[in-house]
Amino acid sequence: HGTGAGGDALGQGQQPGDRRAQLQGRSLAADGFGGRVSAAAMINRIDVYPTHRHGDYWLRAGRPYPFGASIVPGGVNFAVFSRHATSCTLVLFRRGESEPLVEIPFLDAFRIGNVWAMVVFGLELEEIEYGYRMDGPHRPHAGHRFNPGIVLLDPYARAITGRTRWAEPHAAPDPAPFRGRILLDDFDWQDDRQLEIPAEDLIIYEMHVRGFTRHPSSGVKFPGTYAAIREKIPYLLELGVNAVELMPIQEFDELESDFYNPYTGQKLRNYWGYSTVGFFAPKAGYAATGALGMEADEVKALVKLLHRHGIEIILDVVFNHTAEGSEKGPTLSFRGLDNRTYYMLRPDGTYQNFSGTGNTLNCNNPVVRNLVLDALRYWVSEYHIDGFRFDLASILGRDAEGHPLANPPLLELLAHDPVLGKTKLIAEAWDAGGLYQVGSFPAYGRWAEWNGRYRDTLRRFLKGDMEQVQEVAQALKGSPHMYLERGPTASINFVTCHDGFTLNDLVSYAEKHNLANGEQGRDGANDNHSWNWGHEGPTDDPAINTLRRRLMRNAIAMLMVSQGVPMLLMGDEMAHTKQGNNNTYAQDNELNWIDWAQVAANADLFRFVRHCIAFRKAHPALRRRYHLHERDLIDSGYPDISWHGLREGRPDWSSHSRTLAFMLCGMHAALLPGRTADDYIYVALNMHWESHNFELPRLRDGRRWLLFADTFREPPNDICAPGDERPLRTQRNLPVGPRSVVILVGR
Repeated sequence: HGTGAGGDALGQGQQPGDRRAQLQGRSLAADGFGGRVSAAAMINRIDVYPTHRHGDYWLRAGRPYPFGASIVPGGVNFAVFSRHATSCTLVLFRRGESEPLVEIPFLDAFRIGNVWAMVVFGLELEEIEYGYRMDGPHRPHAGHRFNPGIVLLDPYARAITGRTRWAEPHAAPDPAPFRGRILLDDFDWQDDRQLEIPAEDLIIYEMHVRGFTRHPSSGVKFPGTYAAIREKIPYLLELGVNAVELMPIQEFDELESDFYNPYTGQKLRNYWGYSTVGFFAPKAGYAATGALGMEADEVKALVKLLHRHGIEIILDVVFNHTAEGSEKGPTLSFRGLDNRTYYMLRPDGTYQNFSGTGNTLNCNNPVVRNLVLDALRYWVSEYHIDGFRFDLASILGRDAEGHPLANPPLLELLAHDPVLGKTKLIAEAWDAGGLYQVGSFPAYGRWAEWNGRYRDTLRRFLKGDMEQVQEVAQALKGSPHMYLERGPTASINFVTCHDGFTLNDLVSYAEKHNLANGEQGRDGANDNHSWNWGHEGPTDDPAINTLRRRLMRNAIAMLMVSQGVPMLLMGDEMAHTKQGNNNTYAQDNELNWIDWAQVAANADLFRFVRHCIAFRKAHPALRRRYHLHERDLIDSGYPDISWHGLREGRPDWSSHSRTLAFMLCGMHAALLPGRTADDYIYVALNMHWESHNFELPRLRDGRRWLLFADTFREPPNDICAPGDERPLRTQRNLPVGPRSVVILVGR
């Protein structure tokens, strides 16, 4: 063991303990042939002696995999990839200091293929921060942008310093604003694991970590943090949701915005976080303990407690681009490590921009593909994450030139990966380059989609647009015209999400009002399918306010009786407003902070949403795994779903129709695995500005129609608690008020 270059390097200045470790390694090798060695002895006697020395630091060749910084016996294994670099230097910092503690070049002997790998012994794990310098050609026209003067962040860093307190700038210029930190895995998960709630039973609540509790009215100990969400779990349970979808929590730089609020002069922030700095590290600025380096444990504690209360956690992940932006953006990590590998480039070396943010990750390059897979496996195995929603997921199906692939290897890999086998995969099935794949996203039997067509259809129908009835019928059935082979659970149904108007603003504004974003109103979507009903924004007109509240109830009611997976936007249950701004990505203020006083101020709406969620949970007929057939498969006397209009069995499919009704025969629910027969459910939708009488289907076997909800009625008479429905006076005719929804139960 002590021969060759490694032995010579060790022999100079060798310490007694080092020699003892070397001899111990020889003894272990001998024991391996002639005797039995206990497991404890094996751990204590692993052959990890150093072979080289750099100043006061002992080194040896490392292992090329896994990438990143991994704790090994006696030290840390640093492994980093670059195909085109000519040299690599490890830069170590003492925690919190701006000047490097030491810079250690990787020897040629420490390079295997295109990976530099080195073990550094004797490091104080919790006091060390690290980065890399990469040297190589700087020829931007050829795609190379190496600069050894920049300390680069490890793409596989499990924890990242630089933004440990939200929006706190560095006191002085720092040569390495983002550095990796070595993470100790000592969290006690006990018996926690992924919940694996069936997709058809999910009710998703889209949430921004900071916005959920940052407002002073939240009453939590550490507003705007992972810890604060734990205090609000009773609220989530009362509402009835069983999955939270967190907007990006992978580390990002909230200070990267170049825009200013024209009204206040304040510099805006990257509030939403769709601009990733590191794919493996949780956002430290969202942690109450971020400055202490405990953000990973804080996230794990949140996941563990959510799971204990039956709530899954889905992460919104951004693998389509990074925070390095265009040619004018900063070099933080990928660009300086191997620009040609990590990014889609044009022939002149500039960046393809299918993300709309300046660059596009080259996701179907094998190296980048493995990065994405490694990151997702890490979040599932180390953080017990239940699912992922992929931002601009259509980009993940493009080749290096940006052309859509018929069989995208990354999407197939994620669908069939064994570690992700029970993990929910949800695609935002479009990108900023014009690729729109809603209904045609390469699914491999696994992928679900944010159903943008569902959103637009329900908004148009809610507003009273013509030519919507047939499309609405498809949406209510789980969009079989788009997901015939995948089933209703492929459709993530939503009326609002973070991107666009809130539910309150959808019925309060005809136009977007985005001047506060500092972009002269050019940002944000223009096709919102919204209307203000006579006054733009807030009004004291009681008739307009009554109508707006009814329309919000209509939207919630239709969402909760649709087949598929419903998703609510945080705050819609309490009529949160963003004052008409439909693109609040830069607003770290009350536009995005939930005002918890609104729960009481809009208690009637909260009650309505809560009862609608409970109603969905109580009725398996609303939560089908397979598509409805519109036929009677069990000789019940009724098809599984039947369509009606003002007359029984006669829906009006004409272009000018604004009315529709359907009935679900609960007997068919018994065909679903693990389900029993359900009640009959009848839903009447009248988006006309006049009231209409609907002829009700006749029931058999002593069943009667009972009223669950009528959005035309004023609270508290607009809805009942499930199980407390009131019998109708007449069982054949149902008056339905203008622009309203009625839901009946046949029992």
